[in-house]
Amino acid sequence: MNLSILYRGDLSGCNYDCPYCPFAKRKDSREVLAEDARQVQRFVAFVTAQPAIRFKLFFTPWGEGLIRKHYQQAMVALSRLPQVERVAIQTNLSCRLEWLQQADKEKIALWTTYHPGQVSRERFLDQCRQLDAMGITYSVGVVGFKETIAEIEALRTLLPSQTYLWVNALKKTADYYTTEEKDRLMAVDPFVPYNMVHHASAGKACRTGHTVISVNGAGDMFRCHFVKEKLGNLYEGDFRTALFPRPCTNTTCGCHIGYVHLEELGLYDVFRGRELERIAPR
Repeated sequence: MNLSILYRGDLSGCNYDCPYCPFAKRKDSREVLAEDARQVQRFVAFVTAQPAIRFKLFFTPWGEGLIRKHYQQAMVALSRLPQVERVAIQTNLSCRLEWLQQADKEKIALWTTYHPGQVSRERFLDQCRQLDAMGITYSVGVVGFKETIAEIEALRTLLPSQTYLWVNALKKTADYYTTEEKDRLMAVDPFVPYNMVHHASAGKACRTGHTVISVNGAGDMFRCHFVKEKLGNLYEGDFRTALFPRPCTNTTCGCHIGYVHLEELGLYDVFRGRELERIAPR
């Protein structure tokens, strides 16, 4: 059995204060951090106890996880398990990186995001160079504000050619980008058109709920982060009975961690096994 799990626990604190983010500079209490650590440890124990399942695991915290030891320790432990094919996490890459030396570098991956205004370009690139030196696989993303396009283009010239630089497109406003701006972004990220639209998804085949699930800190299972119907609980009974093919119940899907699993888009062929960490081989 193959199963991809997107895990999001109670943590929501972040050390950045991006003006568009509701979690900017939020600080979790000691109680929340302690509970989040307990939940993460329970999740690691669950995966450890399932040797017959082939896992891909992706941590998608609301806040910044890698500034917390328990996420670093979980990533290392999971990467060492024979049943784990890949373990990845979304991160702003602001943490120290030495801990990655303890991980299985063939299995661990980082979905990193560069936030101009929160960190200098050179500081972020220095972190990327450390990842390259250690042999850690990663992708780099940037939110595609109009005023950031020149910075995105500059970053593309400075990253290694094999590093996939993706753009999180703005699509709340219709026709946000001019034709010229779209062309500039596509020159950086040839797959950004997939992220520029809300894909019609109602009634369409999707791997979520079958070979892909979302799990919260309590173990509650959902087909994905965007469909709130609970399927069961990972830690209660046989969770596998809740997993079977089912069509999407949402009208549209506009986030990579959702639409990448829509079968008609064929994005598994694009990402070739790296769909969770958003790495398109070049």
